Amino acid sequence: MLQAVNLHKAGEAGKAEEIYRSVLKAMPQSATALHFLGVACFQQGRRDEGIEHIQRALVSDPSYVDAWSNLGNLYKESERAEDAEAAYRQALAVNDSHAEAWNNLGVVLRARGQAADAVTALQRAVQCAPRFADAHFNLGNALRDCGVIGPAIDAYRKACALDPGHARSHHQLGHSLYAIGAHEEAADVFRRWLAADPGNPVAAHMLAACSGENVPARASDAYIRKTFDGFASSFDDVLLHRLDYRAPQLLLDVLAPVLGEGAALPDVLDAGCGTGLCGPLLRPYARSLTGVDLSEGMLSKARARRAYDHLHQVEITDFLGAHALGFDVIVAADMLCYFGDLHDVVVKARLALRPGGSIAFTVERVDDVPTYRIQPHGRYSHSRNYVERVLGEAGFATVHVVGAILRRERGTDVAGWVVHARVPGTVGE
Repeated sequence: MLQAVNLHKAGEAGKAEEIYRSVLKAMPQSATALHFLGVACFQQGRRDEGIEHIQRALVSDPSYVDAWSNLGNLYKESERAEDAEAAYRQALAVNDSHAEAWNNLGVVLRARGQAADAVTALQRAVQCAPRFADAHFNLGNALRDCGVIGPAIDAYRKACALDPGHARSHHQLGHSLYAIGAHEEAADVFRRWLAADPGNPVAAHMLAACSGENVPARASDAYIRKTFDGFASSFDDVLLHRLDYRAPQLLLDVLAPVLGEGAALPDVLDAGCGTGLCGPLLRPYARSLTGVDLSEGMLSKARARRAYDHLHQVEITDFLGAHALGFDVIVAADMLCYFGDLHDVVVKARLALRPGGSIAFTVERVDDVPTYRIQPHGRYSHSRNYVERVLGEAGFATVHVVGAILRRERGTDVAGWVVHARVPGTVGE
C-alpha cells in the first residue's frame, strides 16, 4: 500500500490504481484500499466509479473520517453540493477538529449562498489549523460576501503570509485594497506577488491593471488560460447565482430579428464561449454552432452541455483570421472586455462574416475616456464612440449600441454596452 500511495502522490494515479486493485483481491473489504482507489478513479475522470468505491470504504469503516471528507470532495467536484455538505458534516461528526472538512464545508455553504454559515465553518477551520492558508483565503471570501471588508482583508493577508505563492489570495487582497481606496498598497501586493512568482501572467496583468504601468493592448493568452482554467469549476454558479449574469440573454434579444428571419438557419460562432452559457440559447436558431475559447477547463464544461457542433481551443483572432466568410452570426458575451484595442479583432470578425451577417457582443462601459481603459479588476471598459468608430472603420454598415446592466459584482451593477452590427448584404448597401 505504501508504494501505491507514494505513486499516487507523485501523480501516477493509474499505476497506483493497479496496486490498490491487487490489494483488494486479497482483502476485498480493505477500507483504505477502497478509499484510495476511489480517489484514483475520480482523478482519472471516472467520477461515479470513484464515488462508489469510497462509499464501499465507508460501509467497511463508518468512522473513516478522511474517506468521508474525500467523498464530500468528489460530490463537490461533481456539483452535488447537498450531498457534499452531508458528507463533510458526517466527517465532522466523527472528528470535530478535522480542518479540511471544516474548510470544504465552508466552501460548499458559500457556494449555496449561506455566507454567514460559511464564515462560522471557516473560522473553525483556521482554529483547528492556524497555518492552513486555503482556509484563511476561503474565510476572506466568505467575509467579503457578508460585506465585512476589513476582516476579509486581514484573512487574505494571513493567507499570503503563510503561503507567498498563494495566487488567489494575492489577487483578492490586491483587488480588495483597491476597492477601499488603498491603491498604492494594492499595487504593492501585486508587485510582491510578481516578485515571488516572476512568470505568473495573472500577477503581471493585475499589476498593470492596478498601477497603470505597462498596460497591454489586450490581456495575454497566458493570463486568459490561467484565470479561466482556475475559474471553470465555479464559473456557472458564480455568474448565474451570485452575479445575476445577463449578457447571454441580452445578446439573444438583440439578435432575435436576425435569428428569426428567413427559412435558412445561420452558421453561428460563439466567440469566447466559456462554459457554453450561450449555447442552449443559440442552438434552436443555428444550422451549425461553433464555440471557441482559450481555456480547456471552460471548454470541458461547454462539451458537457452538448449544444455545440464544434468546439476549438484557440485564440479568437487567429481563429477568425483562418475562417474568412465562415459564419453568418458571431456572438461574444463578455469576451471583448479582455481586449483594450478592438481594431484587429473587429476587422477579422468582419472578414469572417458572410454578406448580410451580424456580430453581437457586450463590453463594459466607460464614459470619461475617448477610447478604452483597463480597470483594476483586470478587464477593459470601452466608450460608446470608440466602439461605433471601430465597427464603422471595419466596414459594418449598421451599428447599434445600447446601454445595459450586464451583471452585479460585489453588490454593484456592472454597466455595459450591448452591440449589434451588420455586414452589407449586397454591393453598395
